Amino acid sequence: MLTQVADGVWVRQSEWVWSNAVVVRGDSGLVLVDPGISGADLSQLADDVELLGIPVVPGFSTHPHWDHLLWHSRFGDVPRYATAGCAEVASGAQERAQAMAAESASGIPLELIGLLTPLPTDGAGIPGKLIEHDAHAVGHAAILLADRGVLIAGDMLSDVLIPLLDPRRPGQLDAYEAALDQLAEAAQYAEVLVPGHGTVATGPELAARLAADRAYLNALRQGIDPADPRLAQDWLAGPHQSNVEQASRAADKANP
Repeated sequence: MLTQVADGVWVRQSEWVWSNAVVVRGDSGLVLVDPGISGADLSQLADDVELLGIPVVPGFSTHPHWDHLLWHSRFGDVPRYATAGCAEVASGAQERAQAMAAESASGIPLELIGLLTPLPTDGAGIPGKLIEHDAHAVGHAAILLADRGVLIAGDMLSDVLIPLLDPRRPGQLDAYEAALDQLAEAAQYAEVLVPGHGTVATGPELAARLAADRAYLNALRQGIDPADPRLAQDWLAGPHQSNVEQASRAADKANP
């Protein structure tokens, strides 16, 4: 079921890692941001969209991880945009994304995964302001709908996920902190935050999400236990250890 969080902005959350699909009303139709996650979710999202009675004009993927590259034929044969970096990575990793999708969820139209087009340089087709950064994944972007007070953050500022550093790229601590600075600036114009996974935040909770992620990264830099309540989820132990190791390597490089 779609939940309206602001004027012309709806969210549908899946059970799988509390994934949020976002529907945004633009000037010429609907924009689907990160639709997912299982085949049943995608079909039900299509039902919800049909009830709105507004056509889908493009899709948008915030970053090139498989669970943000999904689509369904019922959404239509329309452009599916991403940043240039995201589109390039998705194109080269389609088979891997298909394999991960098939392993993690059921009923996904695998042949439609990752068919992305770089967003035109003028941003035409996507309402709001695009905020591109280097944290978490190549070509990651958030969308600020300042006129509606909404920040769509992709896999950032979650209450269920810790900051996830890309283990394949060095300098992720710096990149993540820089991205948080960008999102903090954007959050000045938002009253609603929609993360890729987890609870939609409103009001003071936006600042609390930023503070929680900054505290986690600061603990990594200091080599201390972050005491982050999100780590109570056992499945985050592996990603957290990967973050610890990346922070340790960065410290060793800075202080040989």
